[in-house]
Amino acid sequence: MRFKFNLITLSLLAISGAITGSAMAADFGVNKANTSTVNQQVFQCKRCPQVAGYTGTIGVNAAYIDSDDIHSGNAFGTDNDGANGSVDADLHYRNTAGYKAKFQAHQLGLDNGFAHLEAGKSGHYKLVADYQQLTRYQSGDARSQLWYKDGALTPSEHTQIQELSLQRNKAGLGLSYGQDFYQAYVRYEHENKTGYQSSSIVTPRPVNFGLPVDANTDNLTAGLSLSGDSWTTNLNYFVSQYKNDVDALSLPYLYDVFAPAPDNQAHQISLSGQYQLNRTVMSGRLASGKMTQDDDLIQMSGNPLQNWDGEVDTLDGKLSVTSLLSNKLRLGGSVDYSKRDNKGSVWEFAQYEVNGISGAFKQNIPLDTERRGIKLNASYRLSSDYRLQAGYDRKEMERSYGDREQTNDDALWAKLNVRALDDIKLKFKASLDNRGGSEYQTSELTSSETNPLLRKYYLADRKRTAFEAKFNHTPTSWLSVDMTARYAKDDYNETQLGLTESEDYGYDINLGLQLNAHLSGYAFAGQQWIDAAQAGSQGFSSPDWFADIEDEFINLGAGFNYSGLLEDRLSLGGDYLFANSASNTLVTYDVTTPQGDYTSFNHSLKLHANYALSEEMALKLAYQYERYYDTDYAQIDVNTVPGLTTLGSLNHNYNAHQVMLSFSYQLR
Repeated sequence: MRFKFNLITLSLLAISGAITGSAMAADFGVNKANTSTVNQQVFQCKRCPQVAGYTGTIGVNAAYIDSDDIHSGNAFGTDNDGANGSVDADLHYRNTAGYKAKFQAHQLGLDNGFAHLEAGKSGHYKLVADYQQLTRYQSGDARSQLWYKDGALTPSEHTQIQELSLQRNKAGLGLSYGQDFYQAYVRYEHENKTGYQSSSIVTPRPVNFGLPVDANTDNLTAGLSLSGDSWTTNLNYFVSQYKNDVDALSLPYLYDVFAPAPDNQAHQISLSGQYQLNRTVMSGRLASGKMTQDDDLIQMSGNPLQNWDGEVDTLDGKLSVTSLLSNKLRLGGSVDYSKRDNKGSVWEFAQYEVNGISGAFKQNIPLDTERRGIKLNASYRLSSDYRLQAGYDRKEMERSYGDREQTNDDALWAKLNVRALDDIKLKFKASLDNRGGSEYQTSELTSSETNPLLRKYYLADRKRTAFEAKFNHTPTSWLSVDMTARYAKDDYNETQLGLTESEDYGYDINLGLQLNAHLSGYAFAGQQWIDAAQAGSQGFSSPDWFADIEDEFINLGAGFNYSGLLEDRLSLGGDYLFANSASNTLVTYDVTTPQGDYTSFNHSLKLHANYALSEEMALKLAYQYERYYDTDYAQIDVNTVPGLTTLGSLNHNYNAHQVMLSFSYQLR
């Protein structure tokens, strides 16, 4: 079963200004001052008056795109080759009575753009409306002999070209109302997701095809917030409904060959709050939810069940406390609990195996989980230049019908912040993490065909060591330097088959430049390496083959902006980005054999010139170049492997260009 469930998390307000010492007897706060005899007209702010009326900028864009691969639309905002148009806006309105409005838009009219509207009266109510369109392009050259038509997969004698892309259209409407100590709010969101994505079926040979996507999701949130001098609380209700408009797929000669994602609902009610007592802040949250599914199932011979009643109850809670015991010492801690109780119906189903149907029946497995966590931390300021932090985290996880019923993760960490040198900041962090748990036993229900020596990496014993160092330096007024280095190692010391070891390390360097009043720039570089070792077996025996996986990533970039040209009317700028990733796998079985690798790189160049026609009007000319290449040896052409029908090679290798002319008008 599959559920779409988004949990609503409340961001609690941080309350400051604790009252200590003699201030408990008398409040000398500014808000208590007697201003009845003060002539406030004399002290009005003259430098930052509240501007009534309309302000902001609105612009129109005309662009021309030259590309032969729709994948470039992920960078340009649309896959439409040729002329395109869009609108940008950042408009504001306010009047002297306290009414105000805001409208923002970016690339509105393209396949990736948004619009946002706010209107209301300060301290009373606010109405919010949103629209967003998101499109992700995978390939415009997928080849298939199965075509979706009238709710069925129709075979074709000739290979047809199909586009693989997903488009999301989101719309939302929200209203909030409140004064002083209370605020009520409600928000509704709708999302429609359409397109095609790669998938596969067995008919009886493996066949890849373009799976149609047509689904709608509706979310509703409503709540009430209350607050006082030292407390705040929030009661929230959330409901989500997912509906898939694509039914079970069939072939002309075979029914129900592909099961769609089932319709489902999710409900949750939560109560959260925060309270401050002197220098101690306590916060908590309790949430109860339910996910339900009641949809038709694909029918199998010998199975009379028409639909399945699925239900999962969830319970989440968290309590946090932090206290400033002195000007140097702060202590904190939290406990959290999460339970997932699967109350879905249990039925017997015929089981497909490697060699066909065995004739035996087995029950579906209702999987339950329960998590308990505790975190303790302390922060001590040794001096104005040194601060030390340390903590302990523990997570206990229980799973029903798993290879391991219980796992325990314990972590110790420490941080040191140093500001002893002028214009230099140093931060260090180290952590030790250990995972253990109950006896590991292969479960017949979940892995009846698995080697008993095999360990799933998220359940296996593991020791992790991690370090991180950050360096910030401002040697001159025109240069700033930020550097970060990190290293982590995972050791699965009790694993014979599976992931046995992994290392993750890298660095990031960022430079900020302000050479003079008109010229600024930046540059950055970063690399990451992930190395993993794996052991395997061709049968139910000890390890007889080994694999080494090496992943490498690099990001480089630089940019500049030069203003003040042509009597402060013209400014020039540019940005360049290079990204490269590579994955190499070597398998050793008697001899070392390289496996199919994955490699990709991307060059992106943006240049722009802004020219002010007047104080209100401006023109912008921009050019963007995109060079993209990837090769995945898992992608193969149609009929390359006997008995396997693919969508063809979906790799990319293209150069794309975009030229855009923009006109903007500024309201004053």
